[in-house]
Amino acid sequence: MDFNLTKTQKLLQDFYQRFAEKEIKPLARKMDEEEKYDLELLEKMQKCGFFGIPYSKEYGGAGGDTLAYVLCMEEISKIDASSGITISVHTSLCCYSINDFGNEEQKQKFLRPLVDGSKIGCFSLTEPNAGSDAGGQQTSAVLDGDHYILNGSKVFTTNSGFADIFIIFAITDKASGTDGISAFIVEAGSPGLNVGSNMPRMGIRGASNCEVSIDNVRVPKENMLRKEGEGFEIALKALDGGRIGIGAQAVGIAQGALNEAIQYVRERKQFGRPISAFQNTKFKIAEMQTKIDAARLMVWRAALAKDEKKDYSPLAAMCKLFASDVANDVTRVCVQLFGGYGYSREYPVERMMRDAKITEIYEGTSEVMKMVIAASMKI
Repeated sequence: MDFNLTKTQKLLQDFYQRFAEKEIKPLARKMDEEEKYDLELLEKMQKCGFFGIPYSKEYGGAGGDTLAYVLCMEEISKIDASSGITISVHTSLCCYSINDFGNEEQKQKFLRPLVDGSKIGCFSLTEPNAGSDAGGQQTSAVLDGDHYILNGSKVFTTNSGFADIFIIFAITDKASGTDGISAFIVEAGSPGLNVGSNMPRMGIRGASNCEVSIDNVRVPKENMLRKEGEGFEIALKALDGGRIGIGAQAVGIAQGALNEAIQYVRERKQFGRPISAFQNTKFKIAEMQTKIDAARLMVWRAALAKDEKKDYSPLAAMCKLFASDVANDVTRVCVQLFGGYGYSREYPVERMMRDAKITEIYEGTSEVMKMVIAASMKI
């Protein structure tokens, strides 16, 4: 693997970084405190092509690769993790499900507007009683002529407050366990599809994350992805790729916090000299940057394996497991370096510390990542 970015990749990285600094940074604290994503910012990101990076130009995407997407996730998440997860769920979960498992008609009707920046997508898998045990779904889908009738509820559905297209998982054959779960493309505004208020959260508070009620929602048969019973496989495959994005998000959060801390310790003076002059500070910063770089390389390795169509599932799990741990460790130490000011909302490191925690939980907890890794080792 060549660890040097190409000229094109560097240009993309610079573009993502400049956009984050100019457009997202002035709004990040406000979105967090108001617990509401800025829809004008969302529209700007759509127009700039942030939502179709790794998808073919044939369908209106940017024609980039997974590494380009990873670079975007890191640069955006350095400034605001809520913006990062908004892009991630749309790209890694919703679009991937249709791109890799949809037929041509579904791609033209649903994928194209998602990747060309016209529409936003979300992914409804988690339920009140089905978190890590995603196979414990209760939402049902019953065939009625040319439609399926869906009933149930979903929670923690990121982007649901403004999404145009939902990927909803439901049971079509209760007796078959996970082999009875199917995946459906559901359009916002469908009668019976109701999106609740934003769920109060510790971190990523700017992101839209709502409970979704599904009450006799009629979905055309042609909106099913693949065949009945193949939904669980679709969900697992989508989550594999999503973990690479979350790994990149975790790297971004950690690097963003460390960048803020470095700037602060250079300026803050105690005992007659900058905090950066103390050996303890230097050692902590050196340790944190080393961990971040290691996590970044693990994310890049997983991204490359995905692009090369190798078995990237365990690599994705490893990068998410390690990067999320690094993000939590680094943000905690950065808050400590800020002292009392680190605990104040005046500085972004306290928000970054709150945001970091979720990277150990969503799209597979750290415990689930260990299960995936161990399984790949035939243990």
